Amino acid sequence: MADTDTLPPADDQRVVDLKQALEERYLSYALSTITQRALPDVRDGLKPVHRRIIHAMRLLKLDPGQGYKKSARIVGDVIGKFHPHGDQSIYDALVRLAQDFALRYPLVDGQGNFGNIDGDGAAAMRYTESRMTDVATRLLEGMNENAIDFKPTYDGEDEEPIVLPSNFPNLLANGSTGIAVGMATSIPPHNVAELCDAALHLINVNPEASAEELTQFVKGPDFPTGGIMVESAASIAQSYTTGRGSFRLRAKWEIEESARGVYLIVVTEIPYAVQKSRLVEKIAELLLAKKLPLLKDVRDESSDDIRLVLEPRARTVDAVILMEQLFKTTDLETRFPLNLNVLDKGAVPKVMSLAQALKAWLEHRKEVLVRRSQHRLEQIAHRLEVLGGYIIAYLNLDEVIRIIREEDDAKAVLMSTFELTDVQAEAILNMRLRSLRKLEELELRKEHAALTEEQGHLNALLASDKRQWGSISKEVEALKKAYPLFEADGVTPHALGGRRTVLGSAPNADLAEVTEAFIEREAITVILSEKGWIRALKGHTDEIDEKGFKAGDRLKLTLKCETTDKLLMLTTGGKVYTIGGDKLPGGRGQGEPVRIMVDIEEGQDIVDIFLYRPGQKRIVASSSGYGFIVGEDEMIANTRKGKQILNVSAPDEASLLVPCNGDRVAVIGQNRKMLVFPLSQLAEMSRGKGVRLQRYKDGGISDLKTFYAADGLTWTDSSGRTYTKPMEELSDWVGDRATAGRQPPTGFPRNNKFVG
Repeated sequence: MADTDTLPPADDQRVVDLKQALEERYLSYALSTITQRALPDVRDGLKPVHRRIIHAMRLLKLDPGQGYKKSARIVGDVIGKFHPHGDQSIYDALVRLAQDFALRYPLVDGQGNFGNIDGDGAAAMRYTESRMTDVATRLLEGMNENAIDFKPTYDGEDEEPIVLPSNFPNLLANGSTGIAVGMATSIPPHNVAELCDAALHLINVNPEASAEELTQFVKGPDFPTGGIMVESAASIAQSYTTGRGSFRLRAKWEIEESARGVYLIVVTEIPYAVQKSRLVEKIAELLLAKKLPLLKDVRDESSDDIRLVLEPRARTVDAVILMEQLFKTTDLETRFPLNLNVLDKGAVPKVMSLAQALKAWLEHRKEVLVRRSQHRLEQIAHRLEVLGGYIIAYLNLDEVIRIIREEDDAKAVLMSTFELTDVQAEAILNMRLRSLRKLEELELRKEHAALTEEQGHLNALLASDKRQWGSISKEVEALKKAYPLFEADGVTPHALGGRRTVLGSAPNADLAEVTEAFIEREAITVILSEKGWIRALKGHTDEIDEKGFKAGDRLKLTLKCETTDKLLMLTTGGKVYTIGGDKLPGGRGQGEPVRIMVDIEEGQDIVDIFLYRPGQKRIVASSSGYGFIVGEDEMIANTRKGKQILNVSAPDEASLLVPCNGDRVAVIGQNRKMLVFPLSQLAEMSRGKGVRLQRYKDGGISDLKTFYAADGLTWTDSSGRTYTKPMEELSDWVGDRATAGRQPPTGFPRNNKFVG
């Protein structure tokens, strides 16, 4: 086949490198998504669609004091002039701007059904009406005073603002979320009064203040749905310093007492962005699946305010433990991510700290101030020029009238006669006759003086950086006064400015109790066979059916406990494994091999299995007679691989793990020699080989027991008879640890065990 380079190009066709074309076009798409859709501008905190909606409402004169207009009219204007995309996407953006549970400070005042916190959608745009809020007008303040630049719209027939003047820290006050190509943003809302305090600190005290320093003013996010933020101050400071992190948010709840000592838990605030109806469904699902044994019922009694009623299983249930259980399993507790990724100056994506974001907003406000001041100076200069012409005309009114009536080129004659500028002459010629009576020299000179004074102030403002920051500081103070934290009484929270999210800390609930709360407490009998098969019968029973074992297998031990208990298991390799009582297979059949539940190493067998009791201690011993005291808390293993406690090497292996209840230790070897020594001679360790308990010429340890000297040593023979030997009769066997001992007392079991 001929080389494509030698072929003549067809009409409207050209050969391109596919890889290069894909890279260029995908990069173009990615940049468009980042800058024109997903990320907000750090200066006004808006994405293009929101900015266009607010601008369109401004052109429609939908100020807070004016009447409402149909949302469909606004959407139509946005599509036709600025945003040629689907009407539903634009209306969805408009709806969100009006939802007081989605935006901390709504930009749209909606009339009609704009959705609710249950997740129900808004009514169609033809049924709802909208106008701007006071916050939106603050974002637009100065639009007619050359405060910002405009760019051509998509069709070139109109202009749209590149950014809004933004006399409101909208980025941090209302937050933003978005997913672009290769990056995303997630900014929680904050309290505007706290943001104003932080901004004033940057202006007046320390322009280089760190994010950590600013957290004394900005305590954390302030979500429109309230809730309790349970995040440490150090974590909050770290998140604001790096611009990345997360905030742990919980529902707000209280206890309501009812008849007969029964109580109810009432949830009054839920975490931000959680749909209430879905939350109730999730709790109900867990309840039906019996995964919330402490909860009896859940009801949604909400009207305008949120009221979720949780009914505990019994009045003895600890409310804190119940709520901790719900926080772990449902969206009553969530984490809101922080990724302060914004467009710096509307062009470059950048992850900023809290301080950088506030500084960027303040720098924008300074630029707006300078541009508005320059625009005002231009207006003043033009007006002063016109006033100068009016004063000349007033002083020579008769001559001016004559020239206008008699001269063919009145404008040129006026300019030459009175040395007027083109602007002054044009102003005099355009003046209406009715204005002649107002041309009083005193009024003209008074206005001229006032404008000259204002011109001086503005020139001084533009010449001084300090004065500019002073003016911005006054604007910020006025904003804080408009949205204070508290009403005039200093106690009642302000309706819109008051902090809604409470700063708190998580209750110090016992983690073990919380974990147990997930398990329905039930009595069980654990059965372990010689070959390592385990199962749990319901209830406590001593009757074990021998038919429940495989051929050649038989009972090793039984243990009465509850499903909420933890079982500790020692193997010959010196490892201890942890198994939850609720994780054991049921009593039907022959159970399951323990090796399926935990990773017991090849060639190792189970020595013992017992109930974990916090704070209890045991003595662990190897077959060669080495051992030490270890706390049961030290034995808990968090993984299937277990936890090494006793270090042994073949042919030695772990053989005993007995309770440590007493002040004396009695140990007997396979050589049928017994030794009694003080417990104080044994060291307490968490892991190791241990120390020698008893010396043997041949064989190893057979059994070990602790007892109190005051009670004496007790053992049981194979017939079930119990013998007790007081300490004064054990003097022949009392010695130091690691000695050989001597033959046990008369009547001691022949199997060398303290229990025959």
